Amino acid sequence: MKTIIEPFRIKSVEPLRRTTTAQRQQYLEQAGYNLFLLDAKDILIDLLTDSGTGAMSSEQWAAMMRGDESYAGSESFFRLKAAVQGLTGFRHVIPTHQGRAAERILFSVMCHPGDVVPNNTHFDTTRANIEFTGARAVDLPLPEAHDTQLHLPFKGNMDVAALERLIESEGREHVPLVMLTVTNNSGGGQPVSLENIRQVRQVTARYGIPFYLDACRFAENAWFIRQRERECALLTPKEIAREMFSLADGCTFSAKKDAFANIGGFLCANDDRLAQQEKDLLILTEGFPTYGGLAGRDLDAIAVGLEEVLDPDYLEYRIVSTAYLGRHIADRGVPIVEPPGGHAIYIDAGRMLPHIPRHQFPAQSLAVELYRHAGIRSVEIGSVMFGEHARHELLRLAIPRRVYTQSHIDYVVEAILEVNELKAELGGYEIVEQPPFLRHFSARFRPLKP
Repeated sequence: MKTIIEPFRIKSVEPLRRTTTAQRQQYLEQAGYNLFLLDAKDILIDLLTDSGTGAMSSEQWAAMMRGDESYAGSESFFRLKAAVQGLTGFRHVIPTHQGRAAERILFSVMCHPGDVVPNNTHFDTTRANIEFTGARAVDLPLPEAHDTQLHLPFKGNMDVAALERLIESEGREHVPLVMLTVTNNSGGGQPVSLENIRQVRQVTARYGIPFYLDACRFAENAWFIRQRERECALLTPKEIAREMFSLADGCTFSAKKDAFANIGGFLCANDDRLAQQEKDLLILTEGFPTYGGLAGRDLDAIAVGLEEVLDPDYLEYRIVSTAYLGRHIADRGVPIVEPPGGHAIYIDAGRMLPHIPRHQFPAQSLAVELYRHAGIRSVEIGSVMFGEHARHELLRLAIPRRVYTQSHIDYVVEAILEVNELKAELGGYEIVEQPPFLRHFSARFRPLKP
């Protein structure tokens, strides 16, 4: 059989609420045209993020009933620790309430003003947590990644030659760590090859610099490696993931992605001294090191999710279903970041709306119109989110795990194609209010006339 079906059946359903175009226009005005500020009840299909929005399995719900809510030494923690160490091999497992908490602790311990932290491409919270310490976040994607239409099997790779030049120019003492994001979220959800991870490991080992993975979507990245890297074709996703982690000194992880959990994350390390500093900071802001700001039931849900996400049938379905959305709009003239990534499709709004200049936020304009037209929420990945660091003006359609059926995705395809027909009528936006950090979460906008 050629048809790839969902490798699960639906056991519980949640109703969706339909709204009118006039209602959605009113909601947009009240929210300052910022889709983060809309009420979830007013969204028909929510593709804002794949973080914490997935559907948990019956095994995860069953595991939550075993949750040990002891303040210290919880059995739930030891089950999580066993699952994480069995997968990653890291010595220390430090639970946190989500991935950005792991980032904050890691960078607070390791970074100082004047330092530089390279990455293939930093995501929003990663960059913000680095810069909050006074350090500088530097993106080192492949030069070819700047062409959104170019097809490369591992477009998320780091430019290793550029990494070496950066270390030489800044001085090894000013590079506290090197990080790779797998998959490369800001770069279009593109995978990183195992060979590239090895090359980065070789550079960091030569200079004596710690090497960390931002491993939020490690399982999706492992599946791409299995499909596209010949030497790994006969390996299981779990075997590939273990090899990926074995090349690093630690990782940050948001369990809200490739662990199917609604909340949670962890920070891993091999260095005993650093781990102790990180645990001390964890106690100050998150909680005791055996719960890290989470309920015991959440720890158990994550432990089960880490096993389920590496199921080959699930991963095949996940990647194929995302590509289905991408191909159905790209083949009809909507420019996307090629090839389709793992967790999301990214529309190149700068290319789609060339009449809207970057400073008028073309991807924000597209996001607003897609919601107004069809009740679909997406997110801008461009000059609103990254300011001067933005390389492209992208609209991300992030697909929650095990939530929507193919008919939902067909509706999304139809809506995007209809908006594409109206694209000449879309105008830009200007920001009227914004915070000093992570402005895309709470900024308010005003539409400009086309």
